[in-house]
Amino acid sequence: MKKKCFTFLFLFMATLTFAQKTVIKTDAAPAPIGPYSQAIEANGMVFVAGQIGLNPQTRQLVAGGFEAEATQIMENIKAVLGAAKLSMDDVVNTTIYVKDLANFAKINEIYGKYFNGNFPARATVGVDNLPGGAALEIAVIAVRGPRKK
Repeated sequence: MKKKCFTFLFLFMATLTFAQKTVIKTDAAPAPIGPYSQAIEANGMVFVAGQIGLNPQTRQLVAGGFEAEATQIMENIKAVLGAAKLSMDDVVNTTIYVKDLANFAKINEIYGKYFNGNFPARATVGVDNLPGGAALEIAVIAVRGPRKK
């Protein structure tokens, strides 16, 4: 009986430990426009919701076209990661959704400036439409690694 009780308690505690999630939230990035969180951390992984080029204060799409949107998106992602005490160096995967694949070179130019050479894995997907009339949307996954001294 003791062994079964111990096994149950161990499995229960392990489930609680591994199943916990933390909502990441910051005013430095746009508030969600639907029923989702800016990011969720679970088991050392931070899943940042897809960001479009919204100004965090006005919650309106930034003016200036594709490049302005792309830059704002990357700044929003940095802000969400910062709220999780992470940086762009902790990003392991990105997914980019873009309405016009002719902007692929522009994406690479702007996106590339936000990383220090060890680029994350990435998928770029052409889509017909995005929320709020955005030209692109980017979601990232970051991993909390050992703390650097």
